[in-house]
Amino acid sequence: MVVRKLLPKYHDILEGQEVAHYQTCKQIPVSFERTQTTNSLWRIHDKALRSCKVQNTVPSPSLLDLKIELAERLFQACCFCEHRCMVDRRKTSGVCGVQEAHIASEFLHFGEEPVLVPSYTIFFSGCTFQCVFCQNWEISQLPGGTVIAPERLAQAIEQQKKQGARNVNWVGGDPTANLLYILQVLQQLDTSIPQVWNSNMYCSEETMKLLHGVIDIYLTDFKYGNDACAKRLSQVDGYTAVVKRNHLLASEHAELLIRHLVLPNHVECCSKPIIKYVAEHLPHAPVNIMAQYRPDYRAYEQKDIARSISPEEVSYVTEFARNLGLHLV
Repeated sequence: MVVRKLLPKYHDILEGQEVAHYQTCKQIPVSFERTQTTNSLWRIHDKALRSCKVQNTVPSPSLLDLKIELAERLFQACCFCEHRCMVDRRKTSGVCGVQEAHIASEFLHFGEEPVLVPSYTIFFSGCTFQCVFCQNWEISQLPGGTVIAPERLAQAIEQQKKQGARNVNWVGGDPTANLLYILQVLQQLDTSIPQVWNSNMYCSEETMKLLHGVIDIYLTDFKYGNDACAKRLSQVDGYTAVVKRNHLLASEHAELLIRHLVLPNHVECCSKPIIKYVAEHLPHAPVNIMAQYRPDYRAYEQKDIARSISPEEVSYVTEFARNLGLHLV
C-alpha cells in the first residue's frame, strides 16, 4: 500500500485508469518541417510539452515524431550523455562504445524491485560509465549483442505484456546511448505499458527533454556522493551536478525510484551525502539501499573496494536513511 501511494501514476497505468506517457505523446499534434533548424524544433517541442493538447486520433506528425527527428540530429553529433563526444554515431562510437543499438539480452525479469516484477528487461551493450567494479562488464565494456529492428522489438513487447510483463525496463550497460532506437521502438508500439528508464542518470539535458513525456518511472542508480570517487571509479567528470540535476528533472516529469549500491569504505564519502541529498530534495521518492556489491572486473586494482560489502556498513547506511525519513523498499 505504501509503494502504491509513492508510485500512484504507475499503478494507475497498470490498472487501466491512465495510459503510458508515450501513448499520450503520440496523440499530441505538432507542426514542423525537417528543413527547420534544430533550435526552432526545440522551441516547437517545448511548447507542445507545455500545452499537452491531446487528440483522440493519432496525428501526423506527433510530438513523438518530433522527438525522433531531434534524436536523429543528436545521433549525428552525439550529446546524449554528458561526455558530449559530439561524434557522428553513423560513423563511429564515443566513450560509450555504441554506434547502432545492440541488445545483449531481453527477457521477463523477476529480480527487480517487487513493484516492478515481472519486468520485460532489455539489456543494451555499451555504457557511458567505465566502472572498475562493474558486475555486467562483459555487456557494458565489451559492446556486442544483436541488432533487432524496432518493429520486431515492439512485437516482442506486445507478447511479453500478454505473458504478464508489468513494464518495459530499458537498461544496459546504460540505455542513454540508445535513446533514438528506444523512441523508434515506441513509435511502433501500440499497447499501453509503463516505460522504465533504468540508468546511471549521466544523461544530457537534451536527453532529459526527449525523455520528458515518454518515461513513466525513472529507476535511477545514484552511485557517488562526490566527483572524485566518480572520476576514479567510473571515469566521469562533474558527476554530482549532472546526476542531481537529472534526479530533480526526473521527479518533475515522472515518478522516481532511486537505487544506491553501498560500496565498501564509501559510507562517509558517498552513501551519507547521497542520502542527505535525497532526504532534503526528493523526500517522497522510494529508495532501495542495495547490498549486492562484490569485487568484480577490475575492482581489485582499487584497495578501498577490493573486498565485499560488510553487513555492518549496509546496516549503518540503512538506519541512517530510516532516521532521515526515507521510504525504503
